[in-house]
Amino acid sequence: MARNNQMARNNQKDWRSRRDVLKVAGAVVGGGALARLVVQPAAATPAMMEEAIRSFVGQAAIKKGKVKLNIPPLVENGNSVPCTVSVDSAMTAADYVKAIHIFNEKNPQPYIISVALGPRAGRAEFSTRIRLADSQTVTAIAELSDGTFWSDGADVIVTLAACIEETTH
Repeated sequence: MARNNQMARNNQKDWRSRRDVLKVAGAVVGGGALARLVVQPAAATPAMMEEAIRSFVGQAAIKKGKVKLNIPPLVENGNSVPCTVSVDSAMTAADYVKAIHIFNEKNPQPYIISVALGPRAGRAEFSTRIRLADSQTVTAIAELSDGTFWSDGADVIVTLAACIEETTH
């Protein structure tokens, strides 16, 4: 009987130590989750935007023209900024826009959107709404079927910033 009581006490001690370990582990995990919830301003830079552009176009030259980026030069709220991109293209089987990409220089991530097109699209144009973290330059790049890249850019002044959450990699 004494032996059974001793074993029960030892098991109880083990259980407490496991419980304590789980409490500590839970606190560490919870603390890590809270650290990720901390709001920080966007940390992207124009160099990061250039790097994101190069990931799409490689070393190809980007020419100005053919692309029209229509975005307001002054927006009150960066949470919903209207944006239209159109490209001057015949959109035939021999001459068409393959894709249109939009980049920005100060959001947490410089790449905004990529729209794939083809000759059956009819015209190379789309509209969307984007979020902007701060006043910055927005760039649209069109990839044509002949392998050339064309661009347009616009400076946008934002009075109420958006995109201030922290990104995770």
